[in-house]
Amino acid sequence: MIVDVSKKILIVGLGLLGGSYAKVLKRFGFHISAVTKEQSSIDYAIRENIIDEGSTELDERMIGEADLVIFALYPHIFVEWIEQNQGLLKSGALITDVTGVKGSIVYKIQDMLRPDVEFIAAHPMAGREVSGVENSTDKMFAGANYIVTPTEKNTPEAIQTCMELGRLLGFSNVTTLSPKEHDEMIGFLSQLTHCIAITLMTCNNKENMEKFTGDSFRDLTRIARINDVMWSELFVANKEALLEQMTLFVDKFQELKTMLETEDIDGMRSMMRDSTQRRALFDKK
Repeated sequence: MIVDVSKKILIVGLGLLGGSYAKVLKRFGFHISAVTKEQSSIDYAIRENIIDEGSTELDERMIGEADLVIFALYPHIFVEWIEQNQGLLKSGALITDVTGVKGSIVYKIQDMLRPDVEFIAAHPMAGREVSGVENSTDKMFAGANYIVTPTEKNTPEAIQTCMELGRLLGFSNVTTLSPKEHDEMIGFLSQLTHCIAITLMTCNNKENMEKFTGDSFRDLTRIARINDVMWSELFVANKEALLEQMTLFVDKFQELKTMLETEDIDGMRSMMRDSTQRRALFDKK
């Protein structure tokens, strides 16, 4: 479906990710509309030719004409929107999202959704330490990963369309995981790393340290500039998987601490070599 530029795309939530989606898809010639809460975001996006039209209201015509609807909302707001407003969607519409957790919302939304509308979940593994459509960019997805999380309720056509969307957006790697596999992976690769960054920034409150730091601390804590409303919700929504990953980290950190206490140089060097070898796998090609 997505390759047909006569199809209309609606983005609900025109922030950093929603705006970045719009910028790329507009370049391909799709008609892009948006529903978001701030009129200033709509005005900016229209002025910059990011979208064709937009509204801060539930515009029945705009919503009812959309063939593909991309939700870029907090998880609980996404669920509430579907509960309250799915009747506005056209028959045959395809829904996808950008939500950072899946198990707590995918089945809930699919169970409540009308049978003539389909939801195929996805997670763009990309972001910046800023927010808002004003900071959106059509370059953000280059070199990044895009995860589609189908269930048994999804059709092959919807899965293929969602994967094609990821490729059109410019993601370097488009793959699939089950919602459970996704949440386990994200618990480690994304949420745990944010927990570590938060802890590093708050475990030592000595003044003026910013005057003495090097790049290593800045690199490790880049993601510590965090949206507390969104990330606290994501942490709780993926509580079980994240707690498991936090335990693994604490255990490994304690192992390194014990090596230092006992001056186990061979053990520390072995861990460092393992770290160096594994880190090479994550370098962007």
